[in-house]
Amino acid sequence: MRVLPVRMALLAGAMLAMTPAAAQPVSAAEASPAGTLPADPAPAPPAPADLAARPGLAQPAPAPPATRPFTLPPGMEALPDGAWRLRFPEGKDAAPRAADAALAELGRRLAAGPEGRVVLFAQASGPAADVSTARRLSLARGLAVKEALVAGGLPATRIDIRPMGRTEEAADAVDVQPPGTRAAPR
Repeated sequence: MRVLPVRMALLAGAMLAMTPAAAQPVSAAEASPAGTLPADPAPAPPAPADLAARPGLAQPAPAPPATRPFTLPPGMEALPDGAWRLRFPEGKDAAPRAADAALAELGRRLAAGPEGRVVLFAQASGPAADVSTARRLSLARGLAVKEALVAGGLPATRIDIRPMGRTEEAADAVDVQPPGTRAAPR
């Protein structure tokens, strides 16, 4: 009967011999020889560069006001937020002929102004029951205004069209938002 405790003692000793060295307790003298401390951690990475402070990457200054007056034809108006609105006859998708010269001049001015996207918010007043038709009509109006601005010299790649369809305002119009303004149709 004494064989069982001896075997258990031998088994426990064998198990202790098999445990990894990392699990064994280590004295302070063994951990850092000759009383030296571990090395300091690596220094923190440098702060990111402030690119806005560099003069070459600053935001472009807004374009100076035009020297000659810009007369708007009937059906076109300047909005308080710096945009322009061109009104369309109800149900028509072609820009009014009277606005062609003004849109070409506007295209020249926008091309000479600060870089950025020109956004066209196109709207249609109806039909109220057919959302798809109103959206397609507003898209056709936006494309007509884009074509006139491109004819004036504004690159087509700088023009975004937002065909809004029928809005709460129910306007037959296209709003031309110059770069730097972020107003949507009311």
